[in-house]
Amino acid sequence: MSDAAQPTAAEVRAAAEAVKAALDRHLAAVERRSGEDDPTVYEAFNELAVAAEEYDELLYDRYDEVTPFEIPGTEDALPPYTGPEEPNALSVLIRRDYAVVEPQRLLAQAQRVEAAETEGAGLSDVAGSTVHGALGVLFGEFEPDEIASRHKEFGLEEGDSTLWVTAADEPAEPGEWLENPFDQADPQHVVCRFDVSAVFDDEADDDLDTDLDTDVGPRARPDRDPDLDADVDADLDTEVDDEGLERLDADR
Repeated sequence: MSDAAQPTAAEVRAAAEAVKAALDRHLAAVERRSGEDDPTVYEAFNELAVAAEEYDELLYDRYDEVTPFEIPGTEDALPPYTGPEEPNALSVLIRRDYAVVEPQRLLAQAQRVEAAETEGAGLSDVAGSTVHGALGVLFGEFEPDEIASRHKEFGLEEGDSTLWVTAADEPAEPGEWLENPFDQADPQHVVCRFDVSAVFDDEADDDLDTDLDTDVGPRARPDRDPDLDADVDADLDTEVDDEGLERLDADR
């Protein structure tokens, strides 16, 4: 570290004062927030992150010391927004990952859906007789948001999820992007982004069962129907044939 590259003590002190001012602005924005997605809070957060990072760098260059601050997402952050100032259109890009942890429950739910629509069909005749077929049945019957709120009923476990809102000058032409819906997403046109992941948990839980029963992220879920759970559990207690698939009762 050369002397020529060192900032002055006054510069470090000024950066520290900037952090203090940014902290005050962030707290004031939080206290006055108008809702969960108040843009003023986001702006104050970003200003605080920049000020803290600047102070950390100057402190290290001058005194070879570091701060305990950790700015989340600085390395993987989206590039600066370069989209239209007044968007005339927007796209909402959503990805949600799930693990199939209870295939029997997944199959039972799909078969219940198809049983109501297909009378007298054998198990081998319905799409829900395989895991990939059952997924098609359930996602064809329920909206993705309902799957997200009831994922445990369908034998699924949540993984990471992300939602991007991207801006555009004009809406896309009908059918224009259907073949490759996510290939044209421009990170520089992302207006806002919301991520949910277990890596954001502040405390690691050593109890695996507790982890599986804990909802990750801020998404609120409605109470589950106990009668439906009882029906599904009863389905899961039925005999399983040699191929590991449930046999439907004659009256189902």
